[in-house]
Amino acid sequence: MFSQTKLTSVIVSTQTKEAQDKVDGGIDTRIRELVANLKTKTTSLDDQTIREATSELRRLSKDMENAISIAGCGGISPLVDLLECPDIITQENAVTSLLNLSISNNNKINIVKAESFQPLVHVLQTGTPEARENAAATLYNLCFSKENKIRIGSCGAVGPLVELLRCGTHQGKKDAATALFCLSTCAENRLTIVRSGAVKHLIDLMNPATGMVDRAVVVLANLASNYEGRKAIAEAGGISLLVEAIELGSPREKENAAAALVHFCSESNRYCRKVLEEGAVPSLVILSNSGTSRAKEKATRLLRLLRNLQQLYIAREG
Repeated sequence: MFSQTKLTSVIVSTQTKEAQDKVDGGIDTRIRELVANLKTKTTSLDDQTIREATSELRRLSKDMENAISIAGCGGISPLVDLLECPDIITQENAVTSLLNLSISNNNKINIVKAESFQPLVHVLQTGTPEARENAAATLYNLCFSKENKIRIGSCGAVGPLVELLRCGTHQGKKDAATALFCLSTCAENRLTIVRSGAVKHLIDLMNPATGMVDRAVVVLANLASNYEGRKAIAEAGGISLLVEAIELGSPREKENAAAALVHFCSESNRYCRKVLEEGAVPSLVILSNSGTSRAKEKATRLLRLLRNLQQLYIAREG
């Protein structure tokens, strides 16, 4: 038999649960109403009503359960449609809602199925600063397969991402660099990224004051696998900065800088000479003994390439 205190506790607990169920049910009902409003936007609702509906969905979508509910009510397609809305506030609300929804793996798949890539590129080109950075972050979230990376790279996303890298807010540059990194892991996108002028802006981010050296180095390492990428990086003064990252960077920055320099030194004695001239050997020796496993492997390979070049010089002089 329950004591009075325990009985009171059970009653309060039950009442709290019932109250919460009512609240949750109310939210679900409200989400259905909001999504229904978006679906009828072209026939009967004014722009202000649509703006208010997307604003509320943006707020609600911050909660994962609500985000799943929004998708379950069919909210993804109308939100994608609104990415090309001429009202920039509605557009910003829509893209931010989709960013929140894209945290869920199931939602990611459905956002891709809703043909969202081109509309997201439109936001990158026309949106507010916040909308543009959220579009970049959403594209990153949708890069969960090689097929998606190729489709995003071929639908015109690279140019606007590079522009965001050039003149976006601090957060915008971070989101652009992260999206470009993900696209650059796919060989089919690397030449497009290089030819869009990304290298110069990535080199600018190699300044430690930006707080984005890690993002810049990893993209440069991928681009260095391409001849035009190596040429652009070298012409922008990137080799000396990569050597500096090996000396002063974080463990991950050192690892990726070494990986980039392996691409340079494997293909050209001219680049090997440049790396030698920059005084990379002492830092590479340290890295070969104390870096991450990948960094040790890359540093050891670089040292072997540099020593081969030194032996070649000695042989010629002899």
